[in-house]
Amino acid sequence: MAVELPVAAEVDFPLYVVSDEESEDVLVAAEGVEGFFVDPEEESSEVAFLGAREVERGRRRVENAVLEVTNRQREKIGEYFIGQVVLSDTDVEKPGENVSRVAYRFFGNRCEYPEAERIWPRWASGIALEKGEWLRWPVNYQSAWLHVVQNSWFATNRRAARYGVEDVVHLDGAQISTKSGFFCALGEAVNGPGGYFGSNLDALADCISSSFGEGPPVRIVWRNFQASREYLDDAFLDSIVRLMREFRVDLATC
Repeated sequence: MAVELPVAAEVDFPLYVVSDEESEDVLVAAEGVEGFFVDPEEESSEVAFLGAREVERGRRRVENAVLEVTNRQREKIGEYFIGQVVLSDTDVEKPGENVSRVAYRFFGNRCEYPEAERIWPRWASGIALEKGEWLRWPVNYQSAWLHVVQNSWFATNRRAARYGVEDVVHLDGAQISTKSGFFCALGEAVNGPGGYFGSNLDALADCISSSFGEGPPVRIVWRNFQASREYLDDAFLDSIVRLMREFRVDLATC
């Protein structure tokens, strides 16, 4: 059965802020963006910001631009290094209103997860994430959810480590049907809703071996393990088991 997308979180504040990395001068702060969260094969040179609250027209070109994702309190919750940007076009500003559209030519990076555009407003809403919320999104959104988890985790100055205090964490294999889903589930089990504990095998090893925080979990109980085996390839699962054994984490499957 297809999973319907959750209702989009309302954005009435500058969600995206582009600034000069060196001077920290803001170039544009806007409610929305078009052309940034795109599949690499569909990239165009222009990225447009919608509902702009701030526009710096005096600087048309910046060599090292950064795009921050911010919440309602203008606190950074995500970050992308962009590189060179050049102001392309600005709609006419009407008295008492926001600029409707500001376009830049991007010569650097974009986000390769189109679905992240729908997920970031939820993270910026100020409403606490709930346990299992990643499961409410369609399966094809799990990679983007994991991307947002990882990006936000490090953008808010947290480390690849365990912050939770439970020595025993639980996974439900009936909920894990993708590799991204495994890391979403593990991050939540270890560090709570929206928590990060690796996004691939190397990153998982970094988290487990970190000397920061509470150290690795003592035991991981993976219920309905066979259900996951039906979806995940044996090589991936065997690598998880070997990694846990290498770092002396007791992995119990049932």
